[in-house]
Amino acid sequence: MQFASLRLVEPLLRALSSEGYLTATPVQAKAIPPALEGRDVLASAQTGTGKTAAFALPILQRLLANRTAANGHRTPPRCLVLCPTRELATQIGDGFRAYGKHLPLRHTVIFGGVGQGPQVDALRRGVEIVIATPGRLLDLMEQRLIDLRGIEVLVLDEADRMLDMGFIRDIRKIVAQLPAKKQTMMFSATMPAEIRQLANALLRQPAVIQVAPVATTAEGIDESVYFVEKRNKPQLLAHLVNQLPMSRAIVFTRTKHGADKVVRHLHVRGIRAEAIHGNKSQNARQRALENFRSSRIPVLVATDIASRGIDIDGVSHVVNFDLTHEPETYIHRIGRTARAGASGAAVSFCDREEVANLKAIERLIRRTITVKHEQPEYVEARPAPVAPQQQERRPHAPAARRPAPTPHHHGQPSRRQPPAAQVRPSHHPSPNPLNGPRGRGKFRRRRIVAFS
Repeated sequence: MQFASLRLVEPLLRALSSEGYLTATPVQAKAIPPALEGRDVLASAQTGTGKTAAFALPILQRLLANRTAANGHRTPPRCLVLCPTRELATQIGDGFRAYGKHLPLRHTVIFGGVGQGPQVDALRRGVEIVIATPGRLLDLMEQRLIDLRGIEVLVLDEADRMLDMGFIRDIRKIVAQLPAKKQTMMFSATMPAEIRQLANALLRQPAVIQVAPVATTAEGIDESVYFVEKRNKPQLLAHLVNQLPMSRAIVFTRTKHGADKVVRHLHVRGIRAEAIHGNKSQNARQRALENFRSSRIPVLVATDIASRGIDIDGVSHVVNFDLTHEPETYIHRIGRTARAGASGAAVSFCDREEVANLKAIERLIRRTITVKHEQPEYVEARPAPVAPQQQERRPHAPAARRPAPTPHHHGQPSRRQPPAAQVRPSHHPSPNPLNGPRGRGKFRRRRIVAFS
């Protein structure tokens, strides 16, 4: 279906044409008409199928039709979009900027990890659209720095991810402060029972849209798996980056420490890469994304916090360096490639401990992933030699660092057992209490005088 047949206004069609978008994706074709009518929407679609445009376009058209002249005064927010991560919030903000560049509507993006000053300044100047993560939005609400009483449209994007990250309670707090009369749209890649319960509480007779089965990967992705020992994964990754080649690859790891470790291994082998995860500052994460988007680095290593927040065209490969124990996360990870009808490849590394994870993924997607056997000859890593000075100093700890002996108390056993040579034989008569460990020397004479 062409966008021109969806009753969108001319400025939106002109913006879409300049971005190279003429044909609507299935979720866009099904969600935009009821959204333009003002109905609530509950949509389930694969990641990478254009859900942002599915709600951004009708929101922009609605706000434009009902817009009143600001006359230089502060404009309160009329639309609130909630999403789970900073990267996704930035991505949604970019979408509103691209689609609404010919419209007199303003938006701002609110998330944590950075100073709130510029975000508060944007709110004070007046914006119609606020894209926010729940945590920072609640902070501003508690400080009374944002007024949400004029919200006309509420969007929950990646609702299942917000459930996984524990944001549902925050969402309920935010929704309680919004007007009862509003249009609500929920978009999610999966639809667990908790999300359906939330939808039943928030939506009124929604238009239910399900473009593809919940456990379906996007078309155009060539999936494969390598069975490899855990210690050999870095060598296999470097080999594939050079041999396939991987022109623009996202590598997913289980932990933040693991992401940094993979980057170091790639640097040693002469491959430029950067990591993006929760321990990185927002400026560092944005810089890494921009370097990856501009092809200054061919490999971006990420944790699952970014598995739904990266929308970059031309990703040739997604590598599951660590196989996730959550099968649904596998679908979101590999959805970073083959976006908007393009093709791509998803490569997974499976060690002995991850075989169960692989089987769970195959049960979810209802097919067997192709096994690749071509692997390089692995060179066993040797432990680094210990410096001679370290070898000499190891047996003898510095005297200042030796733990002080625990003093004996009258009638109480010592917590630290003294050396065997100093243990008093059991047949030895008990000493006079005044001659105990605290009764020697001058202290002993003082105590004797005191009791004489």
